[in-house]
Amino acid sequence: MTIPLVVGVDGSDSCLDAVDWAVDEAVRHGLPLRLVYGSLWERYEGGLPTVGHERPSEQVMAERIVASAADRAARRDTDVKVTTDILPEDAADALVREGDHAFALVTGSRGRGLLKGLLLGSVGLAVAARARCPVVVVRGDRAGLAGTHERILLGLGDAGTSAEAVRFAFREAEVRDCVLDVVRAWRRPAYDRSGDPATATDAHEERASALLDALLEDAVAGYPHVRTRRATLEGPAGKVLVDRSAAADLVIIGARRRTGHFGLQLGRVGHTLLHHARCPVAVVPQRH
Repeated sequence: MTIPLVVGVDGSDSCLDAVDWAVDEAVRHGLPLRLVYGSLWERYEGGLPTVGHERPSEQVMAERIVASAADRAARRDTDVKVTTDILPEDAADALVREGDHAFALVTGSRGRGLLKGLLLGSVGLAVAARARCPVVVVRGDRAGLAGTHERILLGLGDAGTSAEAVRFAFREAEVRDCVLDVVRAWRRPAYDRSGDPATATDAHEERASALLDALLEDAVAGYPHVRTRRATLEGPAGKVLVDRSAAADLVIIGARRRTGHFGLQLGRVGHTLLHHARCPVAVVPQRH
């Protein structure tokens, strides 16, 4: 059975952007779409006495949200198979669990809570930092959401976080038939013992370039038709990738997942992109 692309829905405007993006992604990969709403309404309202045959208000709202999302998906593309589910548990927990049997998880960048000033909703952040499958947080400007740049950006970290992200990026570039920009950011230490700034800069840049080549070698051989452009750039990785995300349809980074490690497992670069990128962000976990 084909595993689905799972979308977290909550009735927000950001959620609708996520549904649109996920439908297009499902078409590209030939996947079914599963729309999931998670809420603890049963815990708080399920035990209350009903008035006549009225259902709890949160349950009614949940049913409306998933029905509206499913209708939007069907209007986006009638050929995509769509299923829905309402899960009586915390939204982030529900999506993380759903991710164990998903091609990827897709969320919006903001929820429908009252804190509209937040750059990223708590659910999107928690899912991106905990899920064991790729997570796409749909955010950015209209051009990035529409995919008009025909370019994907892959930010390469170290060898321990990049293998799965590389495979994910090449597969995305292949199904989209677009250019894959691969960037490795590097920084020269504030104090260098060589005594020659130019020599030190060359050495750090050469190491970054060698690591980039080594991490891409297998994927380049496996996806010979994907057009790649490589760059090693000096500067903070988060800033470098945010700047370049303005000309990309998707930015992809890897993340380490440690077995038995609790809490959020997301580095500084991931936080920066999830809050400031100008296009959707894919966080691809590397399991150890």
